[in-house]
Amino acid sequence: MGSLSVNQNKLQKRLRRLAGEAVTDYNMIEEGDKVMVCLSGGKDSYSMLDILMYLQKVAPIKFELVAVNLDQKQPGFPEEVLPTYLKNLGVEYHIIEKDTYSIVKEKVPEGKTSCSLCSRLRRGTLYTFADQIGATKMALGHHRDDILETFFLNLFYGGTLKAMPPKLLSDDGRNVVIRPLAYCSESDIEVYAKIKDFPIIPCNFCGSQENLQRQVIKSMLHDWERTAPGRTEIMFRALQNVHPSQLADRALFDFAGLRINEQAPVRCADLSEF
Repeated sequence: MGSLSVNQNKLQKRLRRLAGEAVTDYNMIEEGDKVMVCLSGGKDSYSMLDILMYLQKVAPIKFELVAVNLDQKQPGFPEEVLPTYLKNLGVEYHIIEKDTYSIVKEKVPEGKTSCSLCSRLRRGTLYTFADQIGATKMALGHHRDDILETFFLNLFYGGTLKAMPPKLLSDDGRNVVIRPLAYCSESDIEVYAKIKDFPIIPCNFCGSQENLQRQVIKSMLHDWERTAPGRTEIMFRALQNVHPSQLADRALFDFAGLRINEQAPVRCADLSEF
């Protein structure tokens, strides 16, 4: 790839800056960490690896990167693409071969969405492998749009207020998951992937299921952003600016214990303007 144009260079700098800010804000990577970078072959994970390799060079701390791909044995999956790309990069990598594809096809009825089971099987395999190689952090390529989509999926279909946090401790407490692209927009990543000419491997499994609830949410957010530019960024800021006392979760805030504070100073109304 030749030298970048002015706009392309601005985009690269913006993505690197935003990823660096997310890593710093959430203390995602620490001195001596071994970061397992999970690669799917899609634009997001390629961009994440590219940006993390840059941050590794300029960061004031030392940390390792290990690229890991889970080959789920999908029919037609081009097995040679990722190993060739990673060898040329000179980064340490592992390819895990596990036929989760057959398990999902067997368990999920025809016409039903398979993302939930596929995700659980993939996540469990990657968690186990992270333990085996001594990884202290596991990096996933979810970006700002993914986080907002998950928030609205849970809101509309699950009845909960939760999203994908930029940093997460797994349920068993053994793995710390980080999302360095948490501040980055999907549109920027899509352009960046084209500029970098990453060897994208399309998902012919869950990626081919067009009627997913997530696709409906994605379309909704795109429409909002088109009619009200900047709304996506505002909504993401809202996830970072939560006021539990202004919601209704009794486990999160002690509404039952609220009492008048008799020690509070009495405030007199200012009637001078009336």
